[in-house]
Order: sequence, then structure tokens, then C-alpha cells
Amino acid sequence: MTIFKKLFRKSDLECPRCLGKAFVDWDDIKRLNRQLKWVPAPCAYCYGKGKVSEEMLSKVPVDYTYLTIDLPESEMDKIKEGNKETLEKGRQRDLFLDNLISYAEHHYTNNKMDAISIADLYLSTEDETALFSLERKNLIQFIEKVIELKKPELN
Repeated sequence: MTIFKKLFRKSDLECPRCLGKAFVDWDDIKRLNRQLKWVPAPCAYCYGKGKVSEEMLSKVPVDYTYLTIDLPESEMDKIKEGNKETLEKGRQRDLFLDNLISYAEHHYTNNKMDAISIADLYLSTEDETALFSLERKNLIQFIEKVIELKKPELN
């Protein structure tokens, strides 16, 4: 590519995850339906630049749960390169979170359990070789958020 083409190409588009703000806020999280899976942070989709390439848009879904700013840069690069093993790991992480959310919702609504009881029950049945897990304190906080989001549906 010539220098002229490189300077004047329009390949960078506004990031659809953060809407060009370089930061994913609660509104973005709700818009992308990633409550309980993301927190406000610099945008991992555009590396906090507010712009992405068309290639990025074609390789990685905007709402891909696993692509977050707290991953090592090498892991983020693998996702952006379309590494099958890394994408599968991300898919498994998303399934883990979905199942954990369903588990917490079930025990809250059907068994009238609180977050601590749900967390203790979950940890007592968790496989020691589980691919993903949470520490008790973080698990309780996560379940409290699940319950918080579930309460309006029950009223």
C-alpha cells in the first residue's frame, strides 16, 4: 500500500461497543445485554481508542463476553486474530456464567434462598477441576447482583 493510500484510507470506524467513547459504561452494558458479565471499564474491543477496523468487526462479535480489558494483551490478541482455541475458551466462560446465573435465579425464586446460602450450596457441589470458578466472596457478590436484577421481575 502506498503512503498516500495509508494516510487517507477510511478503514477505522466508530467502535460499536463503546460508541466511540473509548470506555464501556452501564448504558453500553445494558444495550449489549451484558449485565452480570461486564463492569464499566476501558473498551477492550477498540483498546480504548474509540475506533475499530472493518476486519475486527468481521472477526469478533461486538458483544463477545470474554473480550474484556482485564485479560492479558496476548489473550486479547488471540481473540482478535480469531484463534479457535481461545474463542472456544471464551464460549465456555460465557456458558459458565449463563449456567451460574440460572442456578442462582432458580434457587432464589424456587427455594427462597439468599445469596450466601446459594453460594455455599454451589461451592459444596463444584467440581475441583472446574475450568472456571469464583472465590466465595466474589461468588456471593455475583449472586447478590443476580438477585438484584431478578427482584423487579418477581414484583
